[in-house]
Amino acid sequence: MVPVGDTALAVTDTGGPGIPVLYVNGHVATQRNWRRVIAELGPGWRHITYDMRARGKSQTSADYSFETNVADVDAVLAARGVKRALVIGWSYGAFVAAHWASRNPERTVGAVLLEGAQPHDWIDEVDIEAMRKLWRRLGWTMPLLRPLGMAPRMTAEQMADSNIEAGEVARERVLGPVMDNITVPTRYVNASGSSLGSRGNDSQERIRASLHKVVERNPNIEIHAKVPSNHGNILRKDFRTVAEAVRVVAGSDRELS
Repeated sequence: MVPVGDTALAVTDTGGPGIPVLYVNGHVATQRNWRRVIAELGPGWRHITYDMRARGKSQTSADYSFETNVADVDAVLAARGVKRALVIGWSYGAFVAAHWASRNPERTVGAVLLEGAQPHDWIDEVDIEAMRKLWRRLGWTMPLLRPLGMAPRMTAEQMADSNIEAGEVARERVLGPVMDNITVPTRYVNASGSSLGSRGNDSQERIRASLHKVVERNPNIEIHAKVPSNHGNILRKDFRTVAEAVRVVAGSDRELS
């Protein structure tokens, strides 16, 4: 457990001399979602996973803001004595990883971004008050889903606030400059299918399409692959492609060194 402010984060570190890979979870996910990717990469890497605040085995907090989640990356790496790492993030974690890589190029081997960090103003299509009402209605299910690793120990209001903030972070005028500022090898892995809770495959495809502008503007960023899985099961069904992207990013870093 790594103490950070008013909380403590559950961290797992395999150790060893390999390139450190820091895995940043999806919004309600836990460390265990990465197990297939880690197994595919094997013991030649130093795998560092952690649960974000109120997720998995980590403790609750009074602050679940996006900026706090970015700062927690620093806290985890500092606690493990890691000066430079390859960051990989899925969904919400991709936004966190992209921001951290953009701000810390000297500390970043590179980044792999899965189904996230896509500049798009999707928040404008959302009825904010309806979203809050939906989370309040779903509140009773949270205790049932927590043992399965499918819900954090956050209130419905906190979950709504976090989702709304994610939409603001994703805005093109906000995220675009962050992506333009990335100077390390970065690869996207995108899914193809729609997911439970989405507004249809067309909506998700429009969000994914925003990446072409990112790639055109920044030669450090490429789309590594578009895989058959959907947003929710990409780590389970296409873990081999995800691991391949990690190897490519690490190889690109060595070529540039």
